[in-house]
Amino acid sequence: MHEPASSARGAALPVQPPNPLKEEIVLGFDFGTRRIGVAVGNGVTRQARPLALLADEGDVRWRRIGELIASWQPARLVVGIPRHPDGTPHELTARCERFARQLEGRFRLPVARVDERYSSAVVVEGRDDEAAAVILQQWFEEATDD
Repeated sequence: MHEPASSARGAALPVQPPNPLKEEIVLGFDFGTRRIGVAVGNGVTRQARPLALLADEGDVRWRRIGELIASWQPARLVVGIPRHPDGTPHELTARCERFARQLEGRFRLPVARVDERYSSAVVVEGRDDEAAAVILQQWFEEATDD
């Protein structure tokens, strides 16, 4: 239990629990059938930026993701899950969910899912790493809003 801190006037101030996102590195993924976009962000700046484009080539994909995870040491991962505008599953919804489960199983990191319905509308050029940054930025905004 947190004890209240005292102010200069002696009044008790509530002690804020630490922000679990503070200083965490997070990698975000935009899964596609040909490419996977990757973005990086952290809890201090709450900003995401494009990081890499990966070819979806089975074991090569997993090796490259492993290299990124080893290099960046993220505390968690975020995967965009596509849906139709009305919220019903998209033809890629199940594949993205499977990808998220595989990330959890292979790398033993928590994986958050983000509804990516509108991320592609924000990305003008359609680059998957930029879409991953939009997905990750959305997660930061949803996860840290008070």
